[in-house]
Order: sequence, then structure tokens, then C-alpha cells
Amino acid sequence: MNLNITGHHIEVTPAIREYVTGKLERVLRHFDQVTSSHVILSVEKLQQKAEVTLHVKGKDIFADATDADLYAAIDLVADKLDRQVVKHKEKVSNHNHDKRQQAE
Repeated sequence: MNLNITGHHIEVTPAIREYVTGKLERVLRHFDQVTSSHVILSVEKLQQKAEVTLHVKGKDIFADATDADLYAAIDLVADKLDRQVVKHKEKVSNHNHDKRQQAE
């Protein structure tokens, strides 16, 4: 998986990069067909914002979160992505299962 982390008005330190990578690995445990991901970390006045776009086969999954703390925003966006990825995985597996039943 290609991981691209960029920062707007913030320097992406190795600690932040490692934290984001660890959180995205949790998402990949549920669904391993992610081809690439793009993470944007930004600061807007007193709000820290984290945006993530996951590219999977046939769909792009996007989530964003805003908080006063950057690490909390990363946690929130990881939770949102986790729910969306699990839902997408269930849709894909149910859709393929329906096709197999029709073929029989």
C-alpha cells in the first residue's frame, strides 16, 4: 500500500508519521485490498484537522475529523475509516455471495 502523508501549515514529524501509520494498519487488518491512501493533516486557527482518502478497488473512501488535539483527530478519523471499511467489505462480500447463489 502506498501511503502519502502531507501537512498544511504543520510539519509532519517522524512521530506523527509513525502514529498515522499505526492507525491505518488497524484499518488494513479489516480490509487488505487498499491500493493507496492519502493523509492530509492541517491546522486552522485552533482546530487540528485530519483527512484520509483510501483508494480501494472500485471506490474511494474518505473521512475527516477535527479536534483541538491532532492525535485525537487522527484517532477519530481512524475510527470513522474503520467503520466505513467494514461496511464496504460487507457490501462487497454480500454482493459476490449473491452472484454465486444465482449462478447455482
